[in-house]
Amino acid sequence: MQKLTFFTTHLLVGAWLTMVTPAAHASCASSTCFLVTGTQDGIANPGQVIVDLSYRYISMDRAQRGSRSTSEALTAGIDFETGEIEADHHRELRTLNELAQLDISYGLTPKFAMSVSIPFMNNRYHEHDILANHPPLGLHEHYARERISGMGDVRLTGKYALHTRLHHLWVAGLGIKFPTGEYKLRNSRGDINEPTLMPGTGSWDGILSLHYTYQIQPRVWDTFFSGSYQITTANSLEYKMGNILLLNTGSHYRFTAHAREFTASLQINLRQTPRDEFHGQGVPNTGGLWVYLTPGITTQATTSTALYTHLQLPLYQDVNETNLVPSYGLIVGISHSF
Repeated sequence: MQKLTFFTTHLLVGAWLTMVTPAAHASCASSTCFLVTGTQDGIANPGQVIVDLSYRYISMDRAQRGSRSTSEALTAGIDFETGEIEADHHRELRTLNELAQLDISYGLTPKFAMSVSIPFMNNRYHEHDILANHPPLGLHEHYARERISGMGDVRLTGKYALHTRLHHLWVAGLGIKFPTGEYKLRNSRGDINEPTLMPGTGSWDGILSLHYTYQIQPRVWDTFFSGSYQITTANSLEYKMGNILLLNTGSHYRFTAHAREFTASLQINLRQTPRDEFHGQGVPNTGGLWVYLTPGITTQATTSTALYTHLQLPLYQDVNETNLVPSYGLIVGISHSF
């Protein structure tokens, strides 16, 4: 039973890490928008509870045009009062993102489990220059610093093991994202802030996922492939985030050192999104393609508790027009099974 518990915990932690891809989703501070799945894509044993607590930190300070570096990132703004998209509204300077998330999975049958993801802390520290033309004075710049925090959108996912063998595991998932996070917070000027600065999106979204694990050497070495697709809807402000495609592949290798078990992993994570939409119009500086290399290490503290650290490094980033992109992402967490 201890071996099965360890394998399940390791599989679920590894499955989560395949789904994490920090990337800018729109014009401002949206690198935590990639948090679209639960931490567990495997299947817990009947009656088993797996709790995962994670902290993620993403630094965005690199201006980019398309797939190349640029000297500045001018991005669009959204005027919700007039319903207008304001091109080149502000110059992005820097965004720091912090997110703490609790994931709980419960096994109902040998092949079916439910999981809930609760991003209870979503902090963004954002700096930009607002550009405004005031004739006859000409172009005027105003430096602004925003700090936004709150709870994000909760996700509920059902997972079913389509195929389970000694070397093969296929798990399909179907989930829903609830509009629990705040999406109408106002900035220092009293206007509704940028959509991608918000802790939540204000929309009901559907999530489809598929995870495959092949045990090359059971309980020692495995490889995996996973993918998910989030179908988004417009919120009450008529703003719609782009649908999100995630594709991930990698491998885990378990070894023992100094009488303690470790699991080393190496992954490639891909994320693609089209442009956001506001009143049915495409929003400039939103959407793109991001590919990351993610090395990591998991320490098996006990038979039921695992500690993990992962570092995400950009391999390729291609944004529409200009935007800030992450320079790195750090993920640490603890997983425990009952």
